[in-house]
Amino acid sequence: MQASLTLALMAPLTVGLLGSLLCEALLSPRPQPFWQRPMAANAIHLGSWLLLFGVFTLLLQRPWFAIVFILSLQLVVVQSSNTKSRTLNEPFICHDFEYFWDAILHPRLYVPFFGVGLAIAASTAGAIAIGSFVYFEASLLSLWEGHTFLLKTLTIAALGALLIWAGLHQSPPVSLIPAADLHHLGLFTSLWAYGVALMRSSPPAPTDSPFYGMMEKQTTHEAAVEQSNDAQPNTALPNVVLVQSESFFDPRPWCPEVAPTLLHHFDATRDEAIQYGDLDVPAWGANTVRTECAVLTGVSPTAWGARQFNPYRTLVHHPLPNVASAFKAQGYRTVCIHPYPATFYLRDRVIPKLGFDLFIDISEFDNQDKHGQYISDLAVARKVGRLLEDGDNRPLFVFVITMENHGPLHLETPDQRHLAATLPNATWPLSEHLRDLAVYLRHLGEADQMLASVKTALNSATRQGLLGWYGDHVPILPDAYRHYSPPAGSTPYMIWSTDVQTRSTERLPSERKPQGLAANELGVQLFKQVFGRDISNDMIKAEPEPQEQE
Repeated sequence: MQASLTLALMAPLTVGLLGSLLCEALLSPRPQPFWQRPMAANAIHLGSWLLLFGVFTLLLQRPWFAIVFILSLQLVVVQSSNTKSRTLNEPFICHDFEYFWDAILHPRLYVPFFGVGLAIAASTAGAIAIGSFVYFEASLLSLWEGHTFLLKTLTIAALGALLIWAGLHQSPPVSLIPAADLHHLGLFTSLWAYGVALMRSSPPAPTDSPFYGMMEKQTTHEAAVEQSNDAQPNTALPNVVLVQSESFFDPRPWCPEVAPTLLHHFDATRDEAIQYGDLDVPAWGANTVRTECAVLTGVSPTAWGARQFNPYRTLVHHPLPNVASAFKAQGYRTVCIHPYPATFYLRDRVIPKLGFDLFIDISEFDNQDKHGQYISDLAVARKVGRLLEDGDNRPLFVFVITMENHGPLHLETPDQRHLAATLPNATWPLSEHLRDLAVYLRHLGEADQMLASVKTALNSATRQGLLGWYGDHVPILPDAYRHYSPPAGSTPYMIWSTDVQTRSTERLPSERKPQGLAANELGVQLFKQVFGRDISNDMIKAEPEPQEQE
């Protein structure tokens, strides 16, 4: 009797363990075979399966139902990882589990990449499987005494936990290069290793930010303002607009079929820019906040350690000195514009803690402001223009996070009328590799129009103006990348001034050369352009601007 009861657990346990290895083999790119992995990695894989099997058998009371349920969950992770690798050049890591909840709250941003049909089929199959196993497989509680059932399932789970603990103590630190770690360790072990690395990591210290020291100056500045009721407004400081343009990059060097005149405002602005070049961004296709955080805080991804994959989760509790707080310390009014729900990526909590006086989200826009799936770039430009027309005597710093060119691009249909301006030599109907590209290029042209509109608004303001412009990452265009080969992954940036003398094209040739930057250097460079080139990254020095009380 005892042997048959043990067999009732061992048979599904063994089949499930083999099934987990087969599911893992479906990953693309595929991890190395388990016999080539470190012993600790295999111990963690085995321990994970024992732990999951013990817990789900305890909950479901049906071992075969438990293994099908666990393998189904693993297949969801495998499919998510394959989709992420195909679109973002990065496999699934433990940080991504929270995106399953985001997929419920913001399905448009996630489910279409997974596949709507696949999601429906998986949900239907899951419902049928649950009903079938509950009906056909007998509960172990009907075969065993309660204490025997508890003892066996808890023993399996405890053995699994022990193997995981021992394996993690023997496993070397992860490289934090997700594709390499998945290949070396396998799915289960890499998930555990990244989770442990995240728990053991510490947030960056305020001193890690090049803007450290500016927070103390803000208190001094505010005290000085209270004593300057009779002071006249100083118009020497320019308005500053920093635009993070969604998926903005220059596709013309990458794809010869793109119209050379597509980004003519961008070309003209770059020719006049006081600084421009390629921006090394820590994201591909998505994960906007990685680039966003680097630009704002000036802290490199490596300084974040395992927290680099979603740094806003850390900034909620540990805000850092940043470019917004630095401008605010100098008397600037600081505004952030993002035409999407403020709760996404916790921006409703992070943005105020970074020193922004006002956060304008999608609630400040109307349905007629949409172009395609999202609020248009031109509607955002109009919002910037109205802010610059405000009679507030303080200089203005506006950080803009656009949305118009956000994927999934395949949810939109290409329009033949726009091909002359985007893909002039393409034949209709478009080839598969050109469909998403045509949609992207149409919106990219709108970003170019936004650039011209913001420049006009800055030129029309009473103060001089400074414009920073960059892309957060390249777009998601897997079909086009397979056809033409992927681009480098960097995005363009530039800093432009309304001051004709500052942006004079008569500068020395050496001063007109493009200057490559890491994303965490851009905010510092923008601040330097306002307050002088002789400041150091360790302590940014500038005198607060006197201003009159309203």
